[in-house]
Order: sequence, then C-alpha cells, then structure tokens
Amino acid sequence: MKRAVRLLDAGRSRPLPALALALTLVAGGFAAWAGQDWYGAAHDEQAAYAAQRDAALSAGEQAVQNLNTLDHRELNRGLDLWESSTTGELHEQLASGRDEFAAQVKEAKTVSTARVLSGAVTELDDRAGRARVLVALRVTVRAADGAKSDKDSRMLGELTRTDGRWKLSALGQAPVGGTSTG
Repeated sequence: MKRAVRLLDAGRSRPLPALALALTLVAGGFAAWAGQDWYGAAHDEQAAYAAQRDAALSAGEQAVQNLNTLDHRELNRGLDLWESSTTGELHEQLASGRDEFAAQVKEAKTVSTARVLSGAVTELDDRAGRARVLVALRVTVRAADGAKSDKDSRMLGELTRTDGRWKLSALGQAPVGGTSTG
C-alpha cells in the first residue's frame, strides 16, 4: 500500500533568499551613489580653491606673527624665522638689514611677542600663486626694565607661493577706518 506523501513546502516561496537579494541590490545602489558623490567632492575645483585659501590664510597669519615676534636673547633664531617666512623683495630687505637691526635689538634688550586675533584672505589668485591677507594682532613688548606695553594693529600682507609654500612678499599697516588710502 502506498501512502500519499504530502509536501509541506509545495507552493510556498522562500523569503530569505529574496530578502537577501533585495538587500544586496539596495546596498550596491547606495555604494554606487556614495562613490559617485565622493569622487565629485574629491575632484571639485571649489574644494581645491578653498583648501588653497585656507593654506594661504594659515601661512599668512603665521608669517605676520613671526615678523612681529622677536626676543633679544634668541636673536639669530628669531631673525632666521623672519627670513624663512618671507620671499622676494621683503626677504631681501630683511636679509640686507639684518646686522644693523640685530645691533639695535641687542642694545634695546626688548622682547616682543605677537598673538593673532583674527585674519582673512582678501584676495587669492591661485593660478598665479598670489594672495593678500588682513591680520589683526596684539603685540606685547617688554622693555629691559620690565615695562610692558600692548598694541593692537592690523597688518596687510601679500603672499607669494614658492616651492608649494605661501610666504610673505610684502607687509604693511592696514589703514584705520575713516582714513584715506590716497
């Protein structure tokens, strides 16, 4: 006598493989979208321009701070830092007047320290490798007798990119509000 075998799974679909296939397709689609988005961001000209702007600002602030900081006890180190922060005509001026300036600082026995309060890039020509920065800073000068004075100032700096690094090529006082520039 033969018994009828009843198949329990007959006519039912298997949900686990279908769910796995659907999740794989969704994950693949998301990965493709995220990869395309990442590639676009990595090759965005605006992002590269923003990176150069940030690099110029950081270098400009540091160079302006360097040129307003000098300790008579570590004079050569400070003047070397001045020269390494500059290029072009400004660099030549600092290098040619170094001995005379060093003698003046040694005689005065002053220590000046600068702290950047804020800064901004006012112009950037990334292709030409030129930028301008405006930097607000506080300079503290300690005299040989211990007297201390603080002065806040705004400096305009011109930067030139040399060997992939931004360096100061000109530096001057920014005009104070209400004064004519010429």
